[in-house]
Amino acid sequence: MRRAALYASNANARDFLASFAGALLLGGAFILAAPPAAAETMSGALALAYAGNPDLNQQRAGVRVSDENLPRASSTWRPTASAVAEVGYNYLNSTSNTTGTLLNQKDSSVPRGYGLNITQTIYNGNRTINGVRQAESNIFGAREDLRNTELNVLLNGATAYMNVLRDTAILDLRRNNIIVLEEQLRQTRDRFNVGEVTRTDVAQAESSLATGRSDYFAAQGNLQTSIANYRQVIGVQPTRLEPARTIESLLPRNVDSAVQIGLAEHPSIQSVLHSVDAAALQVKLVEGELYPTVGVTASAQKELAANGFPHYDIFNAQILGQITVPIYEGGEVYARVRQAKESLGQARLQADLQRDSIRAGVVSTWGQLDAARAVVQSSRAAVKAAEIALDGVREEAKVGQRTTFDVLQQQQILVNARVTLVSAQRDRVVASYAVMASIGRLSAQNLNLNVVVYDPTIHFDQVKDKWIGLRTPDGR
Repeated sequence: MRRAALYASNANARDFLASFAGALLLGGAFILAAPPAAAETMSGALALAYAGNPDLNQQRAGVRVSDENLPRASSTWRPTASAVAEVGYNYLNSTSNTTGTLLNQKDSSVPRGYGLNITQTIYNGNRTINGVRQAESNIFGAREDLRNTELNVLLNGATAYMNVLRDTAILDLRRNNIIVLEEQLRQTRDRFNVGEVTRTDVAQAESSLATGRSDYFAAQGNLQTSIANYRQVIGVQPTRLEPARTIESLLPRNVDSAVQIGLAEHPSIQSVLHSVDAAALQVKLVEGELYPTVGVTASAQKELAANGFPHYDIFNAQILGQITVPIYEGGEVYARVRQAKESLGQARLQADLQRDSIRAGVVSTWGQLDAARAVVQSSRAAVKAAEIALDGVREEAKVGQRTTFDVLQQQQILVNARVTLVSAQRDRVVASYAVMASIGRLSAQNLNLNVVVYDPTIHFDQVKDKWIGLRTPDGR
């Protein structure tokens, strides 16, 4: 009778934990309980990261920096002009004796002058053309680096979001597990006082409670870490996070298709291919130094009080064509040509290395997604089996074949199974984002985020043909 009464008094705590844990488990690709009305969504969090993440913003600034290399490279097409002005003071004291008469002349003047010089390069071994092409390749590579940073930020944001969801659920499960273990300890002590159990049973209950509290504090620390990472990536503190769904519907049908897409579209591969183009153009740039340079120089100068004579003015204007033919530079240019060719070979090898890396990344993340799906299914089966076992132990406890400790121990197994399922659901969502990133398609546009998509071509078009001006297009 006492054993049945103790079992009945524990039912409320046990049923509360079971119902709470059940609320945390959602079908398919969801995690955590139904959100309140003002909950944050995954899309909203990723939109905040896209708009305000410092890493992404500094990479955008880096692209704008690269844009300015095009007008710099184009500048050698254009003439250079410089104005010169000079002014000074001259004192003249001359003595002459040409006719037997001593003549002495003293005078002072202010010599001054001004002039204009203009230089135009006509031919420089195609260095200007190749420099412009190289600047364009570097700009395109910077844009691909920006895309790569974007997908990494979005992946980190999705991971941080799911980590907070998972760790919040685990913390709540651990907290309520302590409630159950405290009830277990209280009942065990009552039974010890009436002589139904030994001191060993009490020690077991105390040990279980201490372990439960340790698990709670560990979960609390994990949640704080996840919150800090969320704040770093998203830019705000997490409040009430809504369940998140996987993006498996956006993925290719099989791993072979994913590999092909990754090799064709991943920004890190595109970036290194632009680096190969830039390296090839660097070879041509250095070789251009061995070609003749042809230019035109025009100048005009006006000198007043020239050579110190007060009323002696000179105006001079000229235009000159000039050709410079390099003959021998001590071998330095030839060494740099060979060096540039080796750099080109290195860039091509890096492209091959990057392809292998992307291929391995796609296969790895796809395997993680498959594993996460399997773990979710097996975890569901484990939860269901643990629920059945708990019901069986509960019925056996009613007829005296099981102790209260057996009931609560089986309930602890159920809690741990639910924790495993929560973690598996988190892993499945994160793995789907990881696959999307590994094929190079994780972007604000493909995720349909409610943001203004950053367009790097706007700044490029604003500065590519700019001849003059100190202010940036945004007014700085």
